[in-house]
Amino acid sequence: MFVDHITVHAKAGDGGAGSASFHRAKFLPKGGPDGGDGGKGGDIVLEVSAHTDSLREFFFKAHLKAKKGADGQGQQKTGRSGKDLVLTVPAGTVVYREGDEDGAERVVVADLTKVGERFVMARGGKGGKGNIHFKNSRNQAPTETTPAEDGESGDFHLELRRIADAGLVGLPNAGKSTLLGALSAAQPKTAPYPFTTLQPMVGVVEFEGFSRCTVADIPGLIEGAHANRGLGHEFLRHIMRCRLLLFVLDMAGSEGRDPIEDFMALREEISLYDEILAQKPWLVVANKMDMPGATENLERFRQRFAKAECIAISALEGEGMGSLRETLRSAAGRRPV
Repeated sequence: MFVDHITVHAKAGDGGAGSASFHRAKFLPKGGPDGGDGGKGGDIVLEVSAHTDSLREFFFKAHLKAKKGADGQGQQKTGRSGKDLVLTVPAGTVVYREGDEDGAERVVVADLTKVGERFVMARGGKGGKGNIHFKNSRNQAPTETTPAEDGESGDFHLELRRIADAGLVGLPNAGKSTLLGALSAAQPKTAPYPFTTLQPMVGVVEFEGFSRCTVADIPGLIEGAHANRGLGHEFLRHIMRCRLLLFVLDMAGSEGRDPIEDFMALREEISLYDEILAQKPWLVVANKMDMPGATENLERFRQRFAKAECIAISALEGEGMGSLRETLRSAAGRRPV
């Protein structure tokens, strides 16, 4: 099961209570105060791991609770600290704090992009101080302690945004999954009907000289995706981090569509969703060039968009893939806009 966004409730451990204890021994029936401090409550920590690619762990554990600190004891013994609750998340996880009041907006509190990176989502409370701290010349037998602190708590929204050098953008059945399979070792499902891709997939394209780039395939967009039609928001966020956008077009119009209109619709959806995304470097991948009508449509397209970089390929037949791979090799070094 693929989960790329979820809301969780986090409650860090409370601190342990301080002890109001007095030393007692066989020949010391009225010893002084010796109450130890309470232990610190456990933190709730998110850690980026290379061994997970989804937030599915949180689907079955949406209420997160760390251990409480142990109470202090006599003989100045400090209570054991509560164990931290460390949870792994994939690279590209954005953490939002939910608004505390009605109508309050979510606030980004962490953007976790590097393996090993950590974020303390909720801090454990400090333990209370024992009565040993309150002994003085005027008060030889204090019973006073300080209360332990409660651990932090709150609601958080976790959102996964795939990290890739290039993102494939296109309408359903444009051939994006076939293209990803031809470029990399990824094996996405392909079939002659729309929406065979139901979750984002990232493939690694290997080049000579041990260089590589990553390419993300997201499910096909439809008109109104910017307004979340067809789960548009679920998919569009996964290309927010891509350095390069590849607009994959069915240049043969095999679904009865005009590739020029398809391209204009895709550009509009991207722009309406996020202007920053629309300003990223992009190029057009004219797919299905092995089919009738593709050559004529490509000529029309190039006349209409003379300045657009356009690479003609057939992902199914492997035509033009060398040129596309060379373009990706150079694009992998571009910085995001």
